[in-house]
Amino acid sequence: MRGLGMEVATFVLVMALCLAGCGNTQKDPNAGAPPPLKVEHTDPNTFQVEHPDQFPLTAAVEHVSRSQLKATATITPDISKSVPVISLATGRVVEIKARLGDVVKKGQVLLRVESADLAGAFSDYRKAVADEQLARTQLERSKELYGRGAISLNDLQVAQDSEDKAKVDLENTTEHIHVLGGDLSNPSAIVEIRAPISGVITDQEVTNAAGVAGLTAPNPFTISDLSTVWVLCDVYENDLPTVRVGDPAEVRLNAYPDRIFTGRVGNIGPVLDPNIRTAKVRIEVRNPGMMRVGMFATATFRGQKQERFAAVPATAILHLHDRDWVYIPAGDKQFRRVEVNAGDMLPGNMQEVRGGITPGQQVVVHALEFQNSVEQ
Repeated sequence: MRGLGMEVATFVLVMALCLAGCGNTQKDPNAGAPPPLKVEHTDPNTFQVEHPDQFPLTAAVEHVSRSQLKATATITPDISKSVPVISLATGRVVEIKARLGDVVKKGQVLLRVESADLAGAFSDYRKAVADEQLARTQLERSKELYGRGAISLNDLQVAQDSEDKAKVDLENTTEHIHVLGGDLSNPSAIVEIRAPISGVITDQEVTNAAGVAGLTAPNPFTISDLSTVWVLCDVYENDLPTVRVGDPAEVRLNAYPDRIFTGRVGNIGPVLDPNIRTAKVRIEVRNPGMMRVGMFATATFRGQKQERFAAVPATAILHLHDRDWVYIPAGDKQFRRVEVNAGDMLPGNMQEVRGGITPGQQVVVHALEFQNSVEQ
């Protein structure tokens, strides 16, 4: 028993020593963690090539041109050639013969209105005709009686006055019918509203069976002559010295970017927009038929100041991600992609560069071929 007690005491002593040793050990917080990453920052616009000699270079040449300003614009009708279609007669629409966007000719029937005003005007006209006939007959009889001495001069003058007033009433009722749009040869309560000019219907405010309230209501139609249109653009106040009334301007439609339309500045707004600090500039352009109201465009104004820019072959400019780029040598078999502000096309398949590079700077001749090679 004594030997068993000593063995138990020895075991307890050993366990105590082990626990004490474990309690004094400090754990390393970095033990077992992965080594830190080494991040290498690379320029996405720099490219390394093995054989740079396979990409020919050319030097940008100097090009002198006038300063220019570009502004976004919108096609709108010429207000002086936009005519409202009105109806002086009130009533109910019984038929519509034209729709929004239709091309109409002057005098073409656009809609028919059943009008109580016209019916009343024809009634007044028929009464005026009967009154005038009676007054004329009485005047002729009075003249005959006065010639025989049967009536006095005063009676003759009264008959003459009645005839004159009857004629005035007849003329007024006739004109009233014409104003309402009626036709004396076709007495009817139906008014035919006709186009006052030839053009395109750019606004419609009437539908079938709708009521027409005359001048107090919105105009049933608006017709615009789109042979000439306005190009309205916003020009910042700092750029206003570049624009002058009477100067030519170039217009490119977003729908037809390869077509250039020429117009003249007709007006520069006298009041600036207080929020964006711009003035409305109006360009008057002859419409060849493809300009539609609401189209977006870009207007280019050219100033009188001569400026010097670079010019490179058109193939040296790469259009990528809605930007224009060129590739220039950076040494040690490297090329750098530089964003530029590409300008107009020039003779000899050259293109103007208004910013990003300077004359004399080397660029890769075939930018698209270089781009395809480095992406492989």
